[in-house]
Amino acid sequence: MRLTDPELAASNRVPDLSAESAGDLAAARRVLDYAGEAIAALSQSLNGDFSRAVDALLKTEGRVIVSGMGKSGHIARKIAATLASTGTPAQFVHPAEASHGDLGAVTRSDAIVLLSNTGETEEISHLIAFAKRFSIPLIGIASRADSTLLRAADIALLLPKAREACPMGLAPTTSTTLMLALGDALAVALMERRGFTPEQYRDFHPGGSLGKALLRVCDIMHTGEEMPLVAKDAEMSEALLAMTGRRFGCVGAVDNAGSLVGIFTDGDLRRHMDRDLLDRSLSEVMTHNPKVVAPHQLAVEALATMNDKKITVLFVVDPGDDLKRPLGILHLHDCLLAGVQ
Repeated sequence: MRLTDPELAASNRVPDLSAESAGDLAAARRVLDYAGEAIAALSQSLNGDFSRAVDALLKTEGRVIVSGMGKSGHIARKIAATLASTGTPAQFVHPAEASHGDLGAVTRSDAIVLLSNTGETEEISHLIAFAKRFSIPLIGIASRADSTLLRAADIALLLPKAREACPMGLAPTTSTTLMLALGDALAVALMERRGFTPEQYRDFHPGGSLGKALLRVCDIMHTGEEMPLVAKDAEMSEALLAMTGRRFGCVGAVDNAGSLVGIFTDGDLRRHMDRDLLDRSLSEVMTHNPKVVAPHQLAVEALATMNDKKITVLFVVDPGDDLKRPLGILHLHDCLLAGVQ
């Protein structure tokens, strides 16, 4: 059977996806609208119980044990990870595994945060009983005030009633978003109460772009015998030996008090390359008042200075030291090797 021209054209026509695209966007917007409405309601519902929860977690001498089953368990894992990375020691314990030996991971010095949308999840019952038996602070997060979890909790954090974005109203969507947002709120409130610093955050995130962005000069500088230093009145032969004996392409000049007063670099060497160079003293040819960097400055700031001034090395000096005694030296390559960009 041979298709006619109109039939052939119809068979090759690209399906019109505009209706499907509109449906996709409508579903996405419904999910986000429901989540936004629910988070706004959660924000308005917070009360003194939230501060009591923060107080309890701050007083915890051990760890914060976070637990939940199913989708709530996935959220609990994330909350535990966020707490741990922001200064509050925390660990996820699976409620089903807890019933088969993992309760041994929970001590009387800990606090427990349990998540359950209904508050009636069967698998968390043993954790509830364990907390009550050993007087371990229990913080419950659920959407039903009269649920087993919130009635048993020392501190009950009630989630507002919210519509699940699932068209059947069954799959956890909005409810888990609320749990996640509340967990983040707890972590941030704890950070602020503890006075958590960027330095501490850097210590907990040594890898990746976060750790590199927060590296300080003192973390990667060279100190002590590694610094190429000679007296400012040293003969050039001594200065050149000190410079070639190190890998920085320079030598620092210090006075009798140990103050950094000058620098002589490979560039200076090329500019002063003549027959009588070795007959001069370092003070005659060095660059006076060299650029320096403070040890507590971010390495990325030091790198920016080097790029701006078109130099490859900086001596490190404490800005509070009136004598400007060198504490270390930082080379452009040190920043690049550390991943600072």
